[in-house]
Amino acid sequence: MQKNYHSLQKKIKIKFKNTNILIKALTHKSFDKKNNNEKIEFLGDRVLGLVIAKKLLEIYPDEKEGILDKKFASLVNKKTCLVIANELDLEKYILISNSRKMNSKVEDKILSDACEAIIGAVYLDKGFNVVEKFILELWKDQIDKSVITQIDAKTKLQEYSLKVYRKLPIYKLISNTGPRHQPTIKVSVKLYDGKNYYGEGKSKKDAEQNAASLCLNNYK
Repeated sequence: MQKNYHSLQKKIKIKFKNTNILIKALTHKSFDKKNNNEKIEFLGDRVLGLVIAKKLLEIYPDEKEGILDKKFASLVNKKTCLVIANELDLEKYILISNSRKMNSKVEDKILSDACEAIIGAVYLDKGFNVVEKFILELWKDQIDKSVITQIDAKTKLQEYSLKVYRKLPIYKLISNTGPRHQPTIKVSVKLYDGKNYYGEGKSKKDAEQNAASLCLNNYK
């Protein structure tokens, strides 16, 4: 089956020396049981992990391993790979069996696997320096989102409270106001024998993060 791989190479800004590697990375096992992208996807998954882990250590040199692990997991999971695959329109280039084409769209897992396979293919054809730049450009928005440290406030407060008091922080729902589709949640948090700190958000989770962040600022 003929696909316009030139347009894909233009989109990803990489011209392959060996186009067969790119084609193999986009070949699902349902199309070719022997020459498919399973092994290249396996490689791409590891290359992606290495590049993202290296970048996180550069961004967060003083962060704890547990926090880094959470950020890492959110950046390399299948859901994120699917987002990247859709941005690259990989569905247009994947080779799959005729029976699978009967579906209205290519399955999400096939697309996310193909994303990792493309990474493996770039590594095989161009080497680590090129694939590192390739990944960091594609993952820029996702990595930028990870810079928001507010998401770690509850974890940090819990660690601090357990270390100092050997007790968990105490959260309490104060109010839930506003329309159902756009509520304002207010919660309080306090450490053992301490004062209450308050946070608001559009969800209970966000409100707790904001309260935890304020509490941390006053204890540290």
